[in-house]
Amino acid sequence: MAQIKFEEAVKRLEQIVVSLEKGNLSLEESLKVFEEGVKLSKSCLKILDDSEKRVEVLLKQKEGKGKLKPFRLGEPEQSVQEGTD
Repeated sequence: MAQIKFEEAVKRLEQIVVSLEKGNLSLEESLKVFEEGVKLSKSCLKILDDSEKRVEVLLKQKEGKGKLKPFRLGEPEQSVQEGTD
């Protein structure tokens, strides 16, 4: 599967869910679409994992420390003071 942008993959996944929920597809078509969805889901997870690693590297560089600070969704943002490098 060619490299796909995250937003495009999510949009296609939403289309797949709608089409499967309608129940108008044959079994063979449903399996084909479901398989596409699984592949897209794996691609999205890889993109998110890679993005998380990039955030961790950026935080490590900002802090100038060897300790990584993992990115967690939903946690309040910490204010960043500029000029403290």
